[in-house]
Amino acid sequence: MKVNVDYNRCEGHGVCVAQAPDAFELDDDGNLNYHFEGREVPTGIEPAVRSAVDACPVAALSEAP
Repeated sequence: MKVNVDYNRCEGHGVCVAQAPDAFELDDDGNLNYHFEGREVPTGIEPAVRSAVDACPVAALSEAP
């Protein structure tokens, strides 16, 4: 599984961070950092990352084809 992040759409709500802290974090300025940009999400955290994608309130996250 790969995830696309629309950084322009992200409003820094932090829902993804709460759902999948091993994959997402907000920096001190509230900007999203995604740790697996352009790479496959490790199998062990895929369920949490899928939950984060589904929970994003502004649809800034999507599963890549």
